[in-house]
Amino acid sequence: MSKYFKGYYYKHQKGANILSVIAGETSEEKFLQVITKEDSYYIPHQNGCTFSGNGMNIDTKHKNICLKGKVTYSNITPIKYDIMGPFKFIPMECKHEIVSMNHRVDGGFTLNGKFLDFTNGNGYIEGDKGTSFPRSYLWVQCNNFEQRYSIVASVADIPLGLMHFKGCICNINYLGKEYRLATYLGARVIQLTRNKLIVKQRKYELVVDILNPTGQKLVAPVCGKMDKHIYEDISCTAVFRFYIKGQKLFDITNSFTSFEFVV
Repeated sequence: MSKYFKGYYYKHQKGANILSVIAGETSEEKFLQVITKEDSYYIPHQNGCTFSGNGMNIDTKHKNICLKGKVTYSNITPIKYDIMGPFKFIPMECKHEIVSMNHRVDGGFTLNGKFLDFTNGNGYIEGDKGTSFPRSYLWVQCNNFEQRYSIVASVADIPLGLMHFKGCICNINYLGKEYRLATYLGARVIQLTRNKLIVKQRKYELVVDILNPTGQKLVAPVCGKMDKHIYEDISCTAVFRFYIKGQKLFDITNSFTSFEFVV
């Protein structure tokens, strides 16, 4: 592809301390985006930074951000198989990858003089690649390794030739068991608004309520250029309910949910 993007999203959390780093590149540049509850930052380079599935080292500054630190990851939790399912074989403007639903984080970062300790914290890693983000989508993610659950769900407008369809991927790890809802498995989006998502797939039903989301401005790719503004709330409150054959498996309220909604 002459015009492309690819990037990985690393979320770090320990209690109320939350920081996400997006390490990405396009056909024009490499970049970082840093997201906290209070602000977001775009750095048009990756100087002084190294990334891997085992952690990251960062020592960088640009305009109003100075970020230094090192974190390591352990007990990575991959999913059973590619989240794209058979869609991984179809040319699409954006393909998704889940690297780890939940893992341990150790270390920390100093952001503009303030130290954020993530020792014995938890993390999440996902990736995207293609040419453009979907023109409209919802994405929501949360995890908690002490209570043994991790949830990620996304619904997006997917162009396929001259057609468009609403594609859905959801992965749930709960008490050591994985559940997946996806368009390629027969999932249907019953309701989709800024504050609510309902997805059904045969015996499964996932209901998500997002409470008072706000968000920090990020930049997203369009035709290989970081030209689109989106907003992510890295720490909003959401209620997740999951049913199997009409019986409630869990009802979870998570106050540190990451959320994006683009129309």
